Amino acid sequence: MQGLQRRIVYISLYEGIAIVAASAGLALMSDAGLGHSGLLAVGASVIAVIWNLTFNALFERWESRQAVRGRSLKRRIAHAIGFEGGLIAFLVPMLAWGLGVSLWQALVMDLGLVVFFLVYTFVFNWAFDRVFGLPASAMGEAQPA
Repeated sequence: MQGLQRRIVYISLYEGIAIVAASAGLALMSDAGLGHSGLLAVGASVIAVIWNLTFNALFERWESRQAVRGRSLKRRIAHAIGFEGGLIAFLVPMLAWGLGVSLWQALVMDLGLVVFFLVYTFVFNWAFDRVFGLPASAMGEAQPA
């Protein structure tokens, strides 16, 4: 599976699991109920989907120009850190506003989620590639312009 179909399946599975995990995590870390935390998790998911599409397209474009093919541990770690680092910049202000907390408190909460999501992203990507195979960018195949 390649291209847009791969991205749609990837994002749907990743974000579905992420919404459930983030809702529970935000409810546990704040005074917000599960319903309110769930709405914030859906908002975070929308932001994450947009960021995911953008980041993965850029990552795969970069990856397709690399001499070394495949997805090594180092490349997978770089992918997870790059994705989560960018997401922090988008989500901290939203969490602060949505939970009525300071930016510092939102950052601390987000860092708790980041620790979970760094591991989750790494494991999910590894499992996804095992089930669906590597993308063309990691196999040295030509990419559409």
